[in-house]
Amino acid sequence: MIIEKISARKMKDSRGKDTIEVSINGISASSPSGTSAGKYEAKSFHKDVFWNVKAINNFKELKEINLESFADLHLVEDLIMKKFNLKKANQFGANALFALESAILKAIAKEKKKELWQIINENAKRMPVPLGNVLGGGLHTKNNDSPTFQEFLIVPKGKSIKENFEIMKRVHNKLGKLTKSKTKGQEGEWETPLNEEQILKILSKFKDVRIGLDVAASTFYKNKEYHYKNKTLDKKAQIKYINYIIEDFNPIYVEDPLDEEDFAGFSKISKKTLVSGDDLTVSNLERVKKAYKMKSINCMILKPNQTGSLIEINEVVKFCKHHGIKTVFSHRAGETLDNALADYAFGFQSDFIKCGISTKWREVKLKRLIDIAKSIR
Repeated sequence: MIIEKISARKMKDSRGKDTIEVSINGISASSPSGTSAGKYEAKSFHKDVFWNVKAINNFKELKEINLESFADLHLVEDLIMKKFNLKKANQFGANALFALESAILKAIAKEKKKELWQIINENAKRMPVPLGNVLGGGLHTKNNDSPTFQEFLIVPKGKSIKENFEIMKRVHNKLGKLTKSKTKGQEGEWETPLNEEQILKILSKFKDVRIGLDVAASTFYKNKEYHYKNKTLDKKAQIKYINYIIEDFNPIYVEDPLDEEDFAGFSKISKKTLVSGDDLTVSNLERVKKAYKMKSINCMILKPNQTGSLIEINEVVKFCKHHGIKTVFSHRAGETLDNALADYAFGFQSDFIKCGISTKWREVKLKRLIDIAKSIR
């Protein structure tokens, strides 16, 4: 494929914040953006969104290379580093790099009359299991009475992605009534004044789902202590509390139970569940290798715009599969209507996809997975 047309523009995400959309030969891709961004994830833009829009709109050198496959993204990243004098491609800005690479892959897929996921892996067969955020707290809500943990997730037990979507919608609706919630957070999750254990007790009553948690501990860690609404815990007490929750409520998934610096502490969290890194690992291969070496995790989040480079995402996926680490492709709090996350989760054969349940920005990803499932029967 030869790039004949390339353009970029500033756009708003689901929260009304600035992000970027890139178009290659008339095919567009956009990048989401996060609220609780990890300290170690790549910067969203090189300077700001306006700089990256201008840089891409004037990137005439891209029209001089032939791009035919996923592997050819190396050519794009090499060109970016050379043109802008960067040591790593994602210094260009992770949101901008991801939108650019995603648009290129979409354009290649269209030219070859294939689906996006087929450009990554034509032999993909296994559908990822969805994780759905149903009740929220932490930085995702403006309600001061909300729980400290950021997300309370459900993992449906259905046999197909369509059935799993229906289960999540049903449970989400019931929880709104059970908790008497009237407002929703950034991801369409219900806001509630209930505390962590009250929520977990309610979720435990649903037989067709398992429980998941995004603790997002870095967001309430300060001066070597974890500050909850009604208590303060040191590291030892935090580990004890998380392990108590794992023992008593049997969640299938626990994300970021400790601060993003604490690889050693993560290793002391019970691996009876999937202990997942997000702020700890930030889709960064070197941090993932460190987490594996220190036995910190047995699962990790992959957010393409944390690093920007789909080449690096591919390397992380390969490392995780080789070492038995489960993978979760994830949305961000600030989303767009781009549904490519579904293709990436399926194409990279991720174990899970975390993309919410409610609101059009979340549903579009799940509906895309349903369409993929139909197409591979």
